[in-house]
Amino acid sequence: MIPDILIPLITIGLAEFGDKTQLSILLLSSKTRKHLHLLLGIMLAFLVVDGIAVLLGSWITGIIPLIFLKISSGLVFIIFGILILKDNEWKNEVKLYSKNSFLSGFILIFITEWGDKTQIASGIFATRYNALMVLIGTITALTLLSAMAIYLGKFLSDRVDKKLMAKIAGILFILMGIFFITI
Repeated sequence: MIPDILIPLITIGLAEFGDKTQLSILLLSSKTRKHLHLLLGIMLAFLVVDGIAVLLGSWITGIIPLIFLKISSGLVFIIFGILILKDNEWKNEVKLYSKNSFLSGFILIFITEWGDKTQIASGIFATRYNALMVLIGTITALTLLSAMAIYLGKFLSDRVDKKLMAKIAGILFILMGIFFITI
């Protein structure tokens, strides 16, 4: 039960740390004083997007043989790890603005996270671990990172090497992929 929460929490947390989503949240937070509203909108969007991924991931295990899911899940993680390691572009763009912080946060995350590596990872984790625990771990990681981006974003963006974090996340995804295939 603990690994069902901790593995998604750590992996999603590292993969999302310094990601374009967090940088976008940081920029969006600089446009408002209603940080709690912004965080609530962001978290609702993450809950919807990642909740759907977890539901689909846990549902699919009853249809597709487990060995095929293990191999395909492992390959997806390895591919994402390679893509993360290759991606050196860090875009600091936020294209959505609204006078409503809750709505801005919700729309930003809801639109940009479909098909994102962390959403797909959440679904993949749900094929292997307890779906509710995966959702708890994923949402906890995303909540913590979003709060950091909102409240401490400027401080962190000046002091954390985003490329190093991307390398760590990429390597972790590759290792998770190898783990899924071999175990």
